[in-house]
Amino acid sequence: MPVITVAMHTTSAEQKKSLIAALTETAVKVTGIPEKSFIVFIDEYPEEGIGIGGRTLKEIRSNG
Repeated sequence: MPVITVAMHTTSAEQKKSLIAALTETAVKVTGIPEKSFIVFIDEYPEEGIGIGGRTLKEIRSNG
């Protein structure tokens, strides 16, 4: 079974549901593998646990 893993900031249940559906749909189109074969994992991290350019995502979102 193919596995798709996404690492990102925390998000709502509705956004996760949409993301899982869109990733699965795209993977099916590209690979031709049946939808029921795909497993999607969403690894969520708090904004303080994500660093970009030496700053946390929380800092970036707060200060622009």
